[in-house]
Amino acid sequence: MLARFRDWYDKFRGAGEYAITVPPMDGALRPNSALEQAEALFDWPAPDNLVAAGDRVWFSSGADVFGFTMGAAPVRLASHAAEVTALAVRDDALATGLGSGDVLITGGPHAGRNLTASADLPITCPVALSFRDADTLLVANGASQHSASEWRHDLLMRGASGSVWAVDLRSGKADCLARHLAWPRGLMPLPDGGVLVSEAWRSRLIILRPGAAPEPVLTDLPAYPGGISAGGAGYFLCLFAPRRRLTELVMREPPYRDRMMAEIEPEYWISPSLRPMHSYYEPLQGGTLKKLAMIKPWAPSRSYGLIVELGPHFDPVRSFHSRADGTRHGISSCAPVGPRIVAAATGGDVVFALDTGA
Repeated sequence: MLARFRDWYDKFRGAGEYAITVPPMDGALRPNSALEQAEALFDWPAPDNLVAAGDRVWFSSGADVFGFTMGAAPVRLASHAAEVTALAVRDDALATGLGSGDVLITGGPHAGRNLTASADLPITCPVALSFRDADTLLVANGASQHSASEWRHDLLMRGASGSVWAVDLRSGKADCLARHLAWPRGLMPLPDGGVLVSEAWRSRLIILRPGAAPEPVLTDLPAYPGGISAGGAGYFLCLFAPRRRLTELVMREPPYRDRMMAEIEPEYWISPSLRPMHSYYEPLQGGTLKKLAMIKPWAPSRSYGLIVELGPHFDPVRSFHSRADGTRHGISSCAPVGPRIVAAATGGDVVFALDTGA
């Protein structure tokens, strides 16, 4: 009864879950142009799911997986029947998540062990993978009701049907670490046995531990968090799209939202985007354009490029941006390679190397 009254009161006041405020990018998240100035390694159509081991790097583009070493051109390693939605690497083992819901293991001691949806492992939308050890694979299922390509649908419908699983690759046994997550987009096993998860639609980082409720460690981010990688003295977190008040408002107006989703193509919805604005059909969102069609760096763009360096206790230390007038947007994965961070800008069609100065 108390919970229902609190929900009604929050709705009346526009507070809690009904608030449409978005935190500003300030302090350690103060905007800059570091990502625009980073060295471009090569142009590539919609690169994504970038992972690294030593000096070797893997990434996906559509249904293909490519690999390269610094200074060399990418080489196609595999082609699949469905779009690649997640990658993970450990030593010689590569795990590949597909839009069909399958997870394929190539190389390593469990080569050929493929995971498919079942009653014991209901994965239909693998959006993040990570090896906990040589025999255990962590799988983040973004949603039970939508595919990986329907991430906008899940966001606008305020979905929270995601889950995280630990799969024993020797026996095939799967343990559910958490359910009812709002698009778990990034995974990072921690030395103490916990699992760091980026929960995109709740704009936060949480830690999952056996038998315990999710522990929030970083909340109310100004953008939707994606991939996580260890680097330096802490971690690097990619945020693939910005939060906007207009989007938050549309999410809370079901009649308008439902009609928009039924009558308009998804790329023109009032929703986040991975790419900079390229068509006059797209919503301008409160003055993105000025005279002579020039985009202001501080404009409320639907897309953005952002990588945040976190300290050992998950506090933001500094950040690297591609602002509204930039092109390196939609960054959901990065990995340390030597002294630099290599990242894939899905919306900028480029793989680049960032010198963090560490």
